[in-house]
Amino acid sequence: MQALYQVEQSGNEIGQVVENLLAEEKYIPETQTFAATLARAAWADHQAADQIITSMSADWPLERIGKVDLSILRLAFYELKEGSTPASVVIDEAVELAKKYSTTEAAKFINGILGTYLRLRK
Repeated sequence: MQALYQVEQSGNEIGQVVENLLAEEKYIPETQTFAATLARAAWADHQAADQIITSMSADWPLERIGKVDLSILRLAFYELKEGSTPASVVIDEAVELAKKYSTTEAAKFINGILGTYLRLRK
């Protein structure tokens, strides 16, 4: 989520942002690989996620969605599309990220968007 947010805010390339973030913290190699792969893939897929987000939030244009919230949603939609993590876990993690880095209202918004998407996808 941090990498997606930083790319959005800075305009820097995802590879450089990921490299910088991973250099700041000491993670085990498996975590570094997982985080880097996830961030790069979610950014590569962000336009598809943005289309879904736009269709699910008719009253909230993409430009009105907070950048942290948008980053969380982009990451969650990629993880849902990729499918290796159970949908309930993806949604729980997205809501927890919103509670930690955004607001309670954002957590409800994210939960609503992701929940609606899953219901319509079936």
